Amino acid sequence: MSTPLPRPSYAAVLRVPHARRTFAAALVGRLSYGTVSLSLMLALTRSTGSYAVAGLVMALFGATSVFLSPYRAGLVDRHGPRRALLPMALLYAALLCVTAAVCWRPGVPAAVLAVTAAAAGACTPPLGPSMRAVWAGMLPDRALLRRAYSLDGVAEELLFVSGPLLVGVVVGVAPPAVGVLLSAALVTAGTLGFVTSPATDGPRPAQAEKDRSGVPAGRAGAGQAGALLQPVVVAAAVGVSVSAVDLLAVAYAGERGLGGGTVAWVLAALSAGSAVGGLLNGAFPWKSAARSRLPFFVAGLGVCLAAAGLAPGLGTLVLAVTGAGLFVAPALTTAYLIADESAAPGFRVRAGAWCNTAVNAGGSAGAAAVGLLVERLPLPVCFAVSGAVAAVAALVPARHRAASAGRSARVSRRPSRSRPSRSRPSPSGRP
Repeated sequence: MSTPLPRPSYAAVLRVPHARRTFAAALVGRLSYGTVSLSLMLALTRSTGSYAVAGLVMALFGATSVFLSPYRAGLVDRHGPRRALLPMALLYAALLCVTAAVCWRPGVPAAVLAVTAAAAGACTPPLGPSMRAVWAGMLPDRALLRRAYSLDGVAEELLFVSGPLLVGVVVGVAPPAVGVLLSAALVTAGTLGFVTSPATDGPRPAQAEKDRSGVPAGRAGAGQAGALLQPVVVAAAVGVSVSAVDLLAVAYAGERGLGGGTVAWVLAALSAGSAVGGLLNGAFPWKSAARSRLPFFVAGLGVCLAAAGLAPGLGTLVLAVTGAGLFVAPALTTAYLIADESAAPGFRVRAGAWCNTAVNAGGSAGAAAVGLLVERLPLPVCFAVSGAVAAVAALVPARHRAASAGRSARVSRRPSRSRPSRSRPSPSGRP
């Protein structure tokens, strides 16, 4: 007689053997990503005395980190976290320390700063996709996995809020380069704890998937591209929308002569809404398939963002942005779930990394595009255009990866009660 799975809840997720230790270690490492950007920007600005140089170096750091993410995730898929993730994290931490050292005193050539920062970004360990792959391995029940992904997304949201606050404390008593060193220490400690957890034990992920399914890892890789189109496009649209809110909030405050604290309230509303939406999405007993829910979430984000442009005052703007935030975490969580469902044997970490890359690339493109729009169009139109990007992403058709032996084997191991039905969600449903 099989052991019954725990009732789907957030507590049940954390009661799974080794879940708390593994998740806590991953969060410590991922906190580094919440501290490194601001620390590095402050350190570069202090060292060079030039915002232009600091911005260029940060752009190189971000570009190598974002666009090489699928390649780094592929190394984890092929070799496993212990053999790939730990060396990657140690090299990343070492390069951050070198970057901190060259930023310590002014006068270092910009080319040296650019090379060290770009090299560090190229080695950024994919802790987020790796943790989600471990969740998927620990939790064959899809209802529990959805809760785990929601918890993961909310925690990540909080890390990117608390990280800059931690940097603020550090730079109050030490040079900004110390914040870069702190980021290196966090990613080292977190990754070491993560890869030594029993939850990451076992054969190489790609080899394990091949052994279970009988399908070589590389053979099914091309077939999943169409299935990943919907979650990747949606993730990119969410990145565009979220980055747009940052700049549009600044423009809104400036247009109405409001103080800088206004922007902080608007961005806090977005984060709070996202956290609440993520928790509600994980707790709600959805009956519809993830691919059916995803267009609803991203369309809701687009509508709320467009409505924010019509806000007559700060209070209504905060309410509209909070409403938009309610759809952010559910959209990303659902995109990651679909990416996991679509993953061919040995591609689980890579599938999640493509969504991560899409979010970050969308954020960069959105910031650049909205910056140009704000100077040329009325603010309500800028909000509407930003919302339209998310609304258009809702129209991307859902495509399923062709069934394979590996996919069938994974589905057959799931309890039938957790398989999502194919019925569409009610238009009035909410996360």
